[in-house]
Amino acid sequence: MVDRPPGLSVRLKLTLSYAGFLMVAGFFMLTAAWLAGQPGQSFDFLWRYVPDAVISMLGALVPGNRAFLLRAYAPDAAIALVFLLMFGLLGGWILAGRMLSPLSRITDATRLATTGSLSHRIRLPGRHDEFRELADAFDTMLERVEAQVAEQRRFAANASHELRTPLAITQTILDVASKDPNCDTRELVDRLHVINARAIDLTEALLVLSRADQRSFTREHVDLSLIAEEAAETLLPLAEKRGLSIETSGDVTPTIGSHALLLQMTTNLVHNAIVHNLPERGAVWVTTSLHSEGAVLTVENTGEVLAPELVATLVEPFQRGTERIRSDHAGVGLGLAIVKSIAQAHDGTLVLTPRTAGGLRVTVQLPAAPRTDS
Repeated sequence: MVDRPPGLSVRLKLTLSYAGFLMVAGFFMLTAAWLAGQPGQSFDFLWRYVPDAVISMLGALVPGNRAFLLRAYAPDAAIALVFLLMFGLLGGWILAGRMLSPLSRITDATRLATTGSLSHRIRLPGRHDEFRELADAFDTMLERVEAQVAEQRRFAANASHELRTPLAITQTILDVASKDPNCDTRELVDRLHVINARAIDLTEALLVLSRADQRSFTREHVDLSLIAEEAAETLLPLAEKRGLSIETSGDVTPTIGSHALLLQMTTNLVHNAIVHNLPERGAVWVTTSLHSEGAVLTVENTGEVLAPELVATLVEPFQRGTERIRSDHAGVGLGLAIVKSIAQAHDGTLVLTPRTAGGLRVTVQLPAAPRTDS
């Protein structure tokens, strides 16, 4: 948002404008009345254009000598009213055009945006008022839409590349096997199985990411502590295989969201903590807590000391952090990207912090479920 000095609101500006025109109108009305009462001031020539029937009717409505006052005052009032009408139309047209001109710039920017030109900005000058606030909000929206479109294009390009890789490898293996009559069929099947499994994992990850981005899920009351225990129990065999320990702790942590997506988010975090850990005697800590700010899920793990620059890039799609992964679990590069997307879909936040002793601390904060009176 643009930092603007305070200014008058559009409503107040219009109010002052209308009040000013009323004062001018009153001034001319009083002046016309005063002139009508002065000796030698007469507009009798105007009455020749008034039909006799109208004069007779007015005379009947205004008894006695008041008919003379009407005859003397009416032409002056008519001239003043005609002048006020013309002056009001002209002045109102000019003032309204000047005051509503920002809407023209906003409309032009909207038309450009509908044609796909998202780089255009209104940047309306002047002090802060309703129009400037609308223009600034529109500029902010364009910035976000432009960033999202660029991110989606980059993601689509990366996804196409990632999906193309296993297909290209499969094609190469089949081509080589077709030219080698002594090819080991068993080995060929095993390699194709691994490649196919990786392609399936990538496709499923893309589907989960798309579902989270579109927020196409049903919200319900869930307990993050139970989800954390379920994820840890599911991945315990993998941790034991690697010689790692998993500790879960925390009180009841209610929130609102999709149980399946939040379980996927927690599972991704715990799996990431297991895979990117010490070769042996490592540890993973999963804790949940409830604060005034919301429901918090924290996953920490031991591991190598990570540079803050590397940690800042780990939530980007297809960013695998090649400095710290192990070759047997390279993943598809969407684990933390899915976590970030699920957290944002639940109006939450994701924070990654490198641990001083090595490893990573991931904190997800979600809105707490509203309390229900028992």
